[in-house]
Amino acid sequence: MIDGNMISAFAERWHAETSSFHLPFGEMTITLDDVRGLLSIPCTGEFFTPPANVNEDLAIAAAVELLGVTYDEAVTETRTNRGASYSFEWLKEVFFKKLHERRYDCAARAYLLHLVGCTILADKSFTLVSAKYLFLFQDLDSCGKWAWGPAALVVLYDYLRDSTLPATKQIGGYLSLFQTWIYEHFPDICKRDMDEHISSMPRMFRWTAKQTSGNVAYYRAKLDALRDTDIIWAPDYDQNAVTRFQSVSLFTGYIRWCFTMVPYLPERCIRQFGYTQHIPPTPPMLVARDVDVEWSMYRNSVRSLRARLHPAAYPHECVEGYIQWYYRISHPRMIPYVVAYAGPSYDADTGPSYDADAGPSYDADAGPSHDASPDTSCTRCHAVGGLIQQSLDLHMGGPEDEMCVLLERALYISRGGDYQ
Repeated sequence: MIDGNMISAFAERWHAETSSFHLPFGEMTITLDDVRGLLSIPCTGEFFTPPANVNEDLAIAAAVELLGVTYDEAVTETRTNRGASYSFEWLKEVFFKKLHERRYDCAARAYLLHLVGCTILADKSFTLVSAKYLFLFQDLDSCGKWAWGPAALVVLYDYLRDSTLPATKQIGGYLSLFQTWIYEHFPDICKRDMDEHISSMPRMFRWTAKQTSGNVAYYRAKLDALRDTDIIWAPDYDQNAVTRFQSVSLFTGYIRWCFTMVPYLPERCIRQFGYTQHIPPTPPMLVARDVDVEWSMYRNSVRSLRARLHPAAYPHECVEGYIQWYYRISHPRMIPYVVAYAGPSYDADTGPSYDADAGPSYDADAGPSHDASPDTSCTRCHAVGGLIQQSLDLHMGGPEDEMCVLLERALYISRGGDYQ
């Protein structure tokens, strides 16, 4: 069960130029190590390039040759889908039919195409898979050569980029991967159940979504209130994992799948690998780059990055000046402090305003506004809480820092906590 509101709240924080979510304490992203740890699929291999023009005619010919269907069956399927694609239901039928005919190579291709089409290569339809992906399994003996981990990221990153456009109404990609990544790193963001992990199964299967009533505004406020200490920066994926950490996860550059290329910049989210976060360089430009060659020589990139890294003394450690730099180049919160902590009618100089005739404000999407009441002291407490939160973000002390302890205690009290 996908929590669309939670996914939307994260997606609106995506920055395509850095391939990362911009959060109050810095950047985070779904890394190749997350893909490896959650899906237990390899992250090395070759990028896939399909035939140049996979049209309806080529989709028909490919289905006849590689799936063993008749010409008429392939024509009917592509015309029903109005293009070069196959439906999941049709692929299921082909799979069972070819099993019965003992044409196991065709059955395997139908199964594998259905599998990637509804997982790592899912599009917005969630019922169709592009015919170009059938060529991934043209030679069944060599389909393990493809870079499946990067494929999942390229597709998801590209749909996240698309989701930032005003006209976009839906997001594609492997949303179960996206949601379980949230579960792993953000333990307090939503309700979910965790089952005992079975070592032979991918780690993502240990999570079970629970019904929630939170809308986008609810998750937006929760994300705005997050602290770096609320995050599980580096989940222990190697515990009972089918695959182990691969150094390619620290590759810096562009990754490609088909004709789509996206930046992959782990240096901007290096705390997720157990290192101290430093101020990263400007994202590399795509011009004059041979993406495939750079990927094949990923060890050079990894070696260069590791030379600049320092193990973190505590999970959220960052260098002095990082947060100040980050707040200059980004907008880490979706809700301004005055709105988030003081209500829509609060003025820092004159205090809260209240229209006795109009009554308290209410937003149908966000729910009733606690701060819109005439309780001046309550409203001022929320405003003070916003300033304390700013101070914590700028101070960025370690877990033993006495100033952080005092500020967090003050923030807790300002938000209604017990002050005894």
